[in-house]
Amino acid sequence: MGFFSTILDKLGISKAQAATPPAAAPAAAPAAAPAPVASAPAPAVVNPIAMVDVVALLEQKAKANPQKLNWRTSIVDLLKLLDMDSSLQARKELAKELYCPDEFMNDSAKMNVWLHKNVLGHIAANGGNVPKELLD
Repeated sequence: MGFFSTILDKLGISKAQAATPPAAAPAAAPAAAPAPVASAPAPAVVNPIAMVDVVALLEQKAKANPQKLNWRTSIVDLLKLLDMDSSLQARKELAKELYCPDEFMNDSAKMNVWLHKNVLGHIAANGGNVPKELLD
């Protein structure tokens, strides 16, 4: 499991939305004339992505945390709030996983800003309800 997958799990967002495969047609007995082929109906969406209110969840965690963590602007605080490793090495691992540009990898401040924005963006893309002002 990747670092970002762990973030999604901690937020209650499931990356794998399992869809039920269409049922296989029963085998037909051999016949003299070929039977007409019926088109299969379009599969229904079984598990639509449920939106998770990320802000409410993180605010609740922040209130329960004895540290004053500013998860809205700090990737370190966001990771701490999720009880994850927030060390530079862990953040670099996460940055590589999310394809951080090389020019940010050697400047931890720039990497952290990029990482915070992209983690929130990826959370939103995976079913997290993240306000627009946190994504800009």
